[in-house]
Amino acid sequence: MTKPKHIPAKPIDHASAEALHQGRHGDPFAVLGPHLVNGVRTVRAIDPGADRMWGVTEDGTAHELIRAGEGLSVFAGEVPGDGHYWLRGELHGTTWEVEDPYRFGPVIGEMDEYLLGEGTHQKIWRVLGAHVIAHESQNGTHFAVWAPNAERVSVVGGFNAWDGRRHPMRRRGSTGVWEIFIPNIGEGESYKYEILGAGGQRQPLKADPVGFGSEHAPQNASVVRHIDGYGWKDGKWMETRAAQNDRTAPISIYEVHLESWKRVVEEGNRSLSYREAAEELVDYAADMGFTHIELLPISEYPFDGSWGYQPVGLFAPTVRFGPPHEFRDLVEAAHNKGLGVLLDWVPGHFPTDAHGLGLFDGTHLYEHSDPREGFHQDWNTLIYNYGRTEVRNFLVSNALYWLDEYHVDGLRVDAVASMLYRDYSRDDGQWVPNKDGGRENYEAIDFLREVNKIAYGQHPGIMTVAEESTSFPQVSRPVDGGGLGFGFKWNMGWMNDTLRYIEKDPIYRSYDHHLMTFGLHYAFSENFILPISHDEVVHGKGSMLQKMPGNDWEKFANLRAYYGFMWGHPGKKLLFMGQEMAQRSEWRHDEQLPWGILDDPMHRGVQSFVRDLNTLYRAEPALHALDCDPEGFQWIESNDASASTYAWIRRSGGDAPEAVVICNFTPVERRYTLGMPQVGRWREAINSDADIYGGGGRGNLGGVDAVAEPLNGQPARAEVTLPPLSTLIFIKEAG
Repeated sequence: MTKPKHIPAKPIDHASAEALHQGRHGDPFAVLGPHLVNGVRTVRAIDPGADRMWGVTEDGTAHELIRAGEGLSVFAGEVPGDGHYWLRGELHGTTWEVEDPYRFGPVIGEMDEYLLGEGTHQKIWRVLGAHVIAHESQNGTHFAVWAPNAERVSVVGGFNAWDGRRHPMRRRGSTGVWEIFIPNIGEGESYKYEILGAGGQRQPLKADPVGFGSEHAPQNASVVRHIDGYGWKDGKWMETRAAQNDRTAPISIYEVHLESWKRVVEEGNRSLSYREAAEELVDYAADMGFTHIELLPISEYPFDGSWGYQPVGLFAPTVRFGPPHEFRDLVEAAHNKGLGVLLDWVPGHFPTDAHGLGLFDGTHLYEHSDPREGFHQDWNTLIYNYGRTEVRNFLVSNALYWLDEYHVDGLRVDAVASMLYRDYSRDDGQWVPNKDGGRENYEAIDFLREVNKIAYGQHPGIMTVAEESTSFPQVSRPVDGGGLGFGFKWNMGWMNDTLRYIEKDPIYRSYDHHLMTFGLHYAFSENFILPISHDEVVHGKGSMLQKMPGNDWEKFANLRAYYGFMWGHPGKKLLFMGQEMAQRSEWRHDEQLPWGILDDPMHRGVQSFVRDLNTLYRAEPALHALDCDPEGFQWIESNDASASTYAWIRRSGGDAPEAVVICNFTPVERRYTLGMPQVGRWREAINSDADIYGGGGRGNLGGVDAVAEPLNGQPARAEVTLPPLSTLIFIKEAG
């Protein structure tokens, strides 16, 4: 318990009592709680709901506290002794007893205070936010929040009738942090912060920027969550995951919007919980041969239609699917099935919702004050001020939070291009140049380098991925070499070019033959992931099946051939949920996937094809080990535009057998003479036209024999049957 301070003889001055009663006192601990007056402990307390108050000592004696003035809610009086006491209140004959929060000393230590003040505390969630703890032998919750320009900050909730006068907080020197320990508050309690800005201007009630939980939308208060003591059982995965995330590993990612992957129709069409997903989603992704699950943002967000990309609670796993420990259940289950878990992470902007970060303490604290720097016109969101040390620290710490506390295996950073350029989606006069007059956002670039350097430094086995749609150099190159430091980058150029090609009627494909080959000019400039993401199947773009030309059979054949091209192409793989079964309709975030289509053998065939592509990709080093290195790729045929045919070699750089991939993007069966890198038998490892995939069953009866006759710059050749609209992958057999 805090030792009483020696103060002048007057129990409490009227001005302080009046300021407390009006909720405008900025230093409540200087007045409330225990103080020595003439050598006797005097207790001051505030309770707007009481007409009488007492301090009760351990022997049960009640010492009445006297109201500080007519109509004031502050009481003061002697409570002798130096032991434990508590407060008793009364209104119209009804009494209650509470611990006095103002008898407790600070919780935040000197080192934390120093690092917070400096803006270099990399694990702010261990200090800020709401923590269920025992403090000075009393159970309760410690609240701490950064609001440097506030005149007064209070915790409010149902426990104090949402009255900011009841629990004003202690300012911690020059750190800008406010804190208070409230006894007997615990798990599940809803709360917000009531903040008086400069001049006493009361702000909208704010959710906790570092809160670990939230109410269900549309309610938006933060919720106290005890996040300690999980007891992880994924040690085997954690010890080996560095190899699973390496650029030489097979990486095939299943991108998932958890809210719409599958629903429980019998229970009001609700989404699966984290624990249900830990069984159903994990089992499905593992069965399909994917190596990673990537979740669209699960940081708490108020609007379902944002799909999580406008988060308010960056430290709170959304309560839509359960509390934090249950999200850990999902991650642990994935790890124990050999699957990595990636999260979409949104440090580029945040929504303008009144309870969020905007004008948090009455000033532009997290965002730029100039809308030319601080407002996204496309999304009606606010942009973080990356040049402010504390803001950058907040975001770096948030990245580490998911890696530390939830064992996630990586972060895919959303909308990186919007962060890199000051003129992103802005006309002349709508943006502020950098100090050199250019468009690059130096502060955001420094932030991205910092977060990658620290994340990889503290968690060497993870991966970070940039969704970056421009040709910004060295996105996935080390920071010390001038790069941004990401592990991988989405290849948006490849995605756009190849989709433009495959959407064309085969009659016209010969005129755009280069769209399928152009990506190889820069395929190894970055560590690329080939993404067919959620962005390609929304906003009127149609599903992947709808994009395909031709009749129904041709649509399926085109799609299978395209997926075969993708899995045979250098680069890691990413497919959004539903595309593995050739969903007919465009994705809708408020409906589950159309699982019933798997009763149709054509849809089931595409699903089987994707499963077998993943299995082959993982099994054959030639198809993945040098995904990011030019030594792993060689064209055999890239110029046969008239036949819309492509062929190439994939190599592992070791002793593993080579692979040859050949694609026919016309609806015509061909007998094709193809140069081969080795003489001997080549197994037809996959054929997208196979019966089991819904194809016509045409092919090469299990393989082809290459003879020692040079062709296409190769030492051998083979006669290959190319089914219409197909991709074939051959693997060299031993001997």
